[in-house]
Amino acid sequence: MIGVSIFIVALLLLLFGYTVAFTFAGIGIAFVVMFAEPSQLAQIPYRIYSNMGDNGEGQVLMAVPLFVFMGLILQRTKLAEQLLESMGQLFGSVRGGLAISTILVGALLAASTGVVGASVVAMGLISLPVMLRHGYQKELATGTISAAGTLGQLIPPSIVLIILGDVLSVPVGDLFRAALKPGLVLIACYVAYVLIYSYLRPSVAPAVAKDGSSDQIQIIVKALVAVVPPLMLILVVLGSIFNAIATPTESSALGCIGAVIMAIAYRKFSLKMLWESAHETVKITAMVFAVLLGASIFSMGFAYTGGEEQVEQLLLSIPGEKWGFLIAIMLLITLLGFFLDYIEISYIVLPLVYAVVIELNINQVWFAILVAMNLQTSFLTPPFGFALFYLKGVAPNSVQTTHIYRGVIPFIAIQLAVLMSILLFPEWYGLSAEQPSLW
Repeated sequence: MIGVSIFIVALLLLLFGYTVAFTFAGIGIAFVVMFAEPSQLAQIPYRIYSNMGDNGEGQVLMAVPLFVFMGLILQRTKLAEQLLESMGQLFGSVRGGLAISTILVGALLAASTGVVGASVVAMGLISLPVMLRHGYQKELATGTISAAGTLGQLIPPSIVLIILGDVLSVPVGDLFRAALKPGLVLIACYVAYVLIYSYLRPSVAPAVAKDGSSDQIQIIVKALVAVVPPLMLILVVLGSIFNAIATPTESSALGCIGAVIMAIAYRKFSLKMLWESAHETVKITAMVFAVLLGASIFSMGFAYTGGEEQVEQLLLSIPGEKWGFLIAIMLLITLLGFFLDYIEISYIVLPLVYAVVIELNINQVWFAILVAMNLQTSFLTPPFGFALFYLKGVAPNSVQTTHIYRGVIPFIAIQLAVLMSILLFPEWYGLSAEQPSLW
């Protein structure tokens, strides 16, 4: 079982804190040298060129730095601050209104920026003090911010969906279109939970008293001014993809231009801001592509030592055929999500099960949406959910880690319920469980 042992060794080293990209690459090379033919290492440059070359796969991955750049520019325009302020005034008089505003702003930020860390930090700095000042329960406030901040994993344009499209050989535009309805359902479920919970327990989310000097018309106009520009940018980016006017890569470039125009309109544009956004984009993109290269070398070592055949036979022998396989993979991704980032899971686990997905005649678009929803849940799962760490880093001292852990549990339950509905009733979301894809 050499092929399986390479996967176990990689997970153990990651748990000890070794660098992801170099761990994958080093283990892949070591196992090829020890248990296969060392001359096969000469295939590494060809594998890298196939990933980064001027082919369809390379063009899809070009969308990653462009969407990251777009999101970072919008982050520096203080978009979150303007949206939260205007939405809070609009819905604050409703019981639980501040939490609802946070969810809606999180959805807009997800579709505009797609950067989970930036969304959680921005709302943690702006929305959390306001909710606490107005008597909101700490668990509800922190859980809402964490859950809203992770919507960028599912709502297009999403970096996760671009990576899944690359790994599973699915058109990214199809994934964007397929993820739209599950994302909207998840937002609706979040809002419904806040409304019901605040109605049953009024003390956890009291209504904010209206300022008598505030004109409702002015509040609505201010909210529209804050919402319309990012909404128009979202419609342009996604509309160009859905109507086949532009590819995801081309639309990401269009989104970058739109983000710069918005920065100019908000009077936040400067060469320093542009340079800082570009510099941060390079760092994030380098991290993603370093993991991709390490994972490519690892998958080569896994294949050359017989691991692919062993894993395929193991997964095909699971009782229940397709449904047994899907449940096992969802549980595995959920378990790995406690310890690993979505990038590592996408580039290591999914290539191993791709052949089984094809063998069992599973719709790749449907499977990708299931994985994306599951990966989003991994951002919230204690004790290592990244969104929880982001929020704790900016939360006041009065907010303890246990408050955040308890606060995200209902939202994790909601995500798992939506995940189960996609798994059992894909037709509700316009998806199909069987190949060929409906798209």
